[in-house]
Amino acid sequence: MVILDGKKVSNDIKNEIADEVKKMKAKGEKVPHLAAIIVGNDGASLTYVASKVRACERVGFESTMVRLSNTTSEIELLDKIQDLNENPDIDGFIIQLPLPPQINTQKVLMAVNPDKDVDGFHPMNFGKMALDMSTFIPATPFGILELLDRYNVETKGKHTVVIGRSHIVGRPMSILMGRKGFPGNSTVTLTHSHTKNITQITSQADIIITALGHPNYLKAEMVKDDAVIIDVGITRVPDDNSPKGYIITGDVDFENVSKKASYITPVPGGVGPMTIAMLLKNTLLARERHMQ
Repeated sequence: MVILDGKKVSNDIKNEIADEVKKMKAKGEKVPHLAAIIVGNDGASLTYVASKVRACERVGFESTMVRLSNTTSEIELLDKIQDLNENPDIDGFIIQLPLPPQINTQKVLMAVNPDKDVDGFHPMNFGKMALDMSTFIPATPFGILELLDRYNVETKGKHTVVIGRSHIVGRPMSILMGRKGFPGNSTVTLTHSHTKNITQITSQADIIITALGHPNYLKAEMVKDDAVIIDVGITRVPDDNSPKGYIITGDVDFENVSKKASYITPVPGGVGPMTIAMLLKNTLLARERHMQ
């Protein structure tokens, strides 16, 4: 069994990006600039955005955090997005989700300039991805592809089962694993909350990608020997024995499933670190496109 070490691979990617930025600086070129809009005071969102800012510093990017209050109106947020769309200094920006209830998330994501949509959430970018055109791939699926690529995990002709159909992970992952090329060329089954006999389906899978947010959902009896397991789930589970009062748990019963798997991602330290690394990669791609 091989651990797909997202922490190590994400560090490798950040080092590669930092080298690219050094070359840009040496040529006197403008370095990539990533902005993030955060609305409200959600603790997890603030932590996540702060980690993105630190990652930008590490690779030599410029970064801007735009903090708005929880009472910000939809019109005010749309105005701020338009400012970033029109600012030539900003190469890419993200809107940290979730947004407060008074704001229509879909309307907001539609307002982002697709050329600056480094999260890959805009329908134009999603459509290009589905058509195998060059575009921004959502950061988490992009990170999973990169892990499979760097560990040379065979995907051609394999049966991939995706659990969860979110627009951020499950649905794009099902499209990407079925595309031509590597990683891809697999036969994909997309499962969700209404899927019947899910164990029958997962037990036939060569590759399982689970993005449910249900701790320890995937049990050993649901997995065949030598399957590849990608765990996107991340949930805080209360634990009195932990100094923090909780532990971070994925969708996979790691202790038991890992005994049967050929490759598996840990939680934490698997897919999570890859998401920020690939967001940086998308920002670098945006900068290169704008230069052209």
